[in-house]
Amino acid sequence: MERLFESELRVMEPLWEEGELSAGTLAKKLAASCGWNRNTTYTVIKKLVDKGAIERRDPGFICRALISRDEVRREETRGLISRFFGGSKALFLSSFLSDELTEEEARELRELIEKLR
Repeated sequence: MERLFESELRVMEPLWEEGELSAGTLAKKLAASCGWNRNTTYTVIKKLVDKGAIERRDPGFICRALISRDEVRREETRGLISRFFGGSKALFLSSFLSDELTEEEARELRELIEKLR
């Protein structure tokens, strides 16, 4: 999967939240939320179609996400760990956890680690 840029993620969010939307509806939502004009939205939609992240079909230029939010999160996390921590999850977690954790956060992490075993 190709990396998605911030502008592309802005288009993906409403699709993840609401499912299929027309390109026109996406343009209206993005005009309201971030001041984009229709052409900007359509340009980003085309980029996402070219990347295989969404499909757009006629009639009505209906857009639908082909990748999930979780897939993007996992891929972004892998890229971050690769770029900044040499691919080491342990080094990433060590750096991430160097800030003080609340008791609740520590409990949640212990439960997650147990669940993943």
